[in-house]
Amino acid sequence: MNVSERYFKEAFIEHLSKGSLRVISPLVVRALYSSTLRRVAMKEIEKRIIAQMEAVAKPEFLPGVQRDKADMISALLNSAERALEKKLISPSILHRLINTFLTNVVFSQDREARSAVERFRRMHKGQPPPGFLVISPTKSCNLKCTGCYANSWTGKEHLDWDILNRIVTEAENLWGIRFFTISGGEPLTYRSHGKDLLDFVHQHSDSFFMMYTNGTLINDRTAERMAEAGNLSPAISIEGFAASTDARRGKGVFGKILKAMNILRRVGLPFGVSMTATRKNAEEILSEEFIDFLFEEQGAIYGWIFQYMPIGHSYTLDLMVTPQQRLKMWRRTWQIVRERKIMLADFWNSGTVTNGCIAGGQHGGGGYLYIDWNGKVTPCAFVPYAAANVNELYQNGGTLDDLYELPYFRAIRNWQRDYAAGKAESGKHGNILLPCSIRDHYTVARKLIARYLPEPEDSNAADALEDEAYLKGMVAYDAELKKLFDPIWEREYLEENRKVRQTARQLEAASALMP
Repeated sequence: MNVSERYFKEAFIEHLSKGSLRVISPLVVRALYSSTLRRVAMKEIEKRIIAQMEAVAKPEFLPGVQRDKADMISALLNSAERALEKKLISPSILHRLINTFLTNVVFSQDREARSAVERFRRMHKGQPPPGFLVISPTKSCNLKCTGCYANSWTGKEHLDWDILNRIVTEAENLWGIRFFTISGGEPLTYRSHGKDLLDFVHQHSDSFFMMYTNGTLINDRTAERMAEAGNLSPAISIEGFAASTDARRGKGVFGKILKAMNILRRVGLPFGVSMTATRKNAEEILSEEFIDFLFEEQGAIYGWIFQYMPIGHSYTLDLMVTPQQRLKMWRRTWQIVRERKIMLADFWNSGTVTNGCIAGGQHGGGGYLYIDWNGKVTPCAFVPYAAANVNELYQNGGTLDDLYELPYFRAIRNWQRDYAAGKAESGKHGNILLPCSIRDHYTVARKLIARYLPEPEDSNAADALEDEAYLKGMVAYDAELKKLFDPIWEREYLEENRKVRQTARQLEAASALMP
């Protein structure tokens, strides 16, 4: 390490320890465009994030679970480093990313946010608030995708600008949230009071937004406005190569997606991809050719996989990946994360990274709540049953604080705790390779719905509760998943934990015998 590298590393570590990363962001921006200093900075950031993760780790967390988290963090930072090396992120946007995403979201250096979190903990017996919100401000969409979970093209409902603004402002001020996911419908169709979503993102400049979008409405001007805001990253939906994408999303959509990606590269705005895995495309989207296409040729920095959920318009179990496909996807996804160092997370198969299910605000923090275009609040975008409506909540003088302790959400968090961490003391850790209460434990979801009677989000959600074939199919699906994944959980996670604990006991016993 030469003198300049040593000087930068020492200065960088000092500022990180003082919580003043925002102050030196111009220096960091310059360093991240230097091939030598970039590696120094990224290694220090990775150390800091992993140390922060280990500091909050509980004794019951399994070594294999901690390893999965560290590997995903490493993959994310390596993905970012490749993007910087290829100059896919403009200096001005990188500066904003440091000030918002890295400073406020990753390192939680926003003092007001920290105060809000402490306030929440005092109100809720030490429990931290949800880590983020997912909001669908509009149901409107310009596409008609097969099996759309939101049934989006059928309606024009949307959140009023004032309601949307109040939701995000309260989440910032009351819960300390600085990260929001925007879904839909197609978010770029949102209009209220003469304003659109990019006006909204620009207004909340201290928070970071990730937006799921079909990409077809991203033109030069839209991309320039995103770049000017600098606190939004689009995750573009894609189902595979042209034939698979167009078959689900409509003829010509694949070409429009490529055009959008080209525009985003040109303005230097980092973007990711969102893939819905079905029985038809599960192998294609994880093929070496498609991964190369997305992350090497097109410059995507991160990827999300959402296994098709049988909810929404024309729901069908026939599109779900088979249990055998899911197992192959689990192994293949982690192979890509560990060997290719690509940040690719599966909403179900990456359950170890999030300590299991994150619906309903998740016990222990880190989870989320979902708010749709009508103001309905559900535990998750894939659990379409609402315990409240923010429009009614605000009309009655309430705030977001009133949502957290709603019995339905609390019951979901209690199940999360009892299923996973709650069994740790007895050594019977719940299998968080199967984390989801509605997909992997469907009988759990049905019992909670029957007990707390949340309102179905739409007629499709209501129909699913009366569909006996649906019930039998989901229960059978879960039984097959358990047969496949429980032996893996036992062999690759619990057995390792037992060996680690046995070694620790042996060392402790040997230490006690020493004079």
